[in-house]
Amino acid sequence: MFLRVTHVTRYDYSQPVSFAPHALYLRPRETPRQKLHSFELTLAPVARRIATNDAEDNALDWAYFDATTRSATLELRSDFLVETLDANPFDFFLKPGAFNAPFAYDNAEAYALGPCFAAPHGTDRAQLDAWLATHFAAPPRDTIAFLTALNSAVRASLAYTRRDEPGIQTPTETLARGSGSCRDYAVFFIALCRQLGLAARFVSGYLHEPPDPAVPNPLPPTMHAWAEVYLPGAGWRGLDPTRGIFCDDHFVPVAHTALAENVNPIQGGFFAQGPTTSLLTTRLTLDAF
Repeated sequence: MFLRVTHVTRYDYSQPVSFAPHALYLRPRETPRQKLHSFELTLAPVARRIATNDAEDNALDWAYFDATTRSATLELRSDFLVETLDANPFDFFLKPGAFNAPFAYDNAEAYALGPCFAAPHGTDRAQLDAWLATHFAAPPRDTIAFLTALNSAVRASLAYTRRDEPGIQTPTETLARGSGSCRDYAVFFIALCRQLGLAARFVSGYLHEPPDPAVPNPLPPTMHAWAEVYLPGAGWRGLDPTRGIFCDDHFVPVAHTALAENVNPIQGGFFAQGPTTSLLTTRLTLDAF
């Protein structure tokens, strides 16, 4: 599937401000299952851009603004064409030792995956054990069926709430509220996977989901978040607990991390003389062909 994406983020300030360097996680990943055919990033006011990679090998663009630049607006626009090739999310083989869950990673895998076993901030292991005893008491042994059942159990146990404010709920907060946004679902699912000995990480990206004609006034598209679990032989495989499915070619991963807060798409600050308010607006279009 080919997806053409335009993503515009605009900040309007109550007075002209100057800008600190910004870290931008907006460039989609390039992998055997995803090809990036074009990518253009435009900033106003203009800034010097340096493309690099972060410690987890994500594409990271730094934007450095001239010290004399002052503006009452900041607009960032990314336009890209990406080809997603994961039409069948189950087109993989597992190592024999990973056919059934729980399984053990070999020493090399366990060493490389170390940060992806740590409990996320705000995790209460006793609470997770209680949740598993209630919602996942008799899991199937087959690894794919095991993950499918866990993914579905998370989806069934929570109520989806779209949250436009910044921040991610801790697993404890998600349990207390019984609801969350896609990023909250992902972090809660990751906490459960790690509790069960599975290496899991957070993914930020895009999801092409055509609006349902039966739903009046659908919400505009936004960036999406999900999880990936490392399966020996298959590598990192995406699961979306918000929808209870394995990720296919409708998903466009941009950045992955062991610690969800690390890959917020736009990270930076501004300097102002006196109290200053800001207004954030976004526009996102995804066209598939």
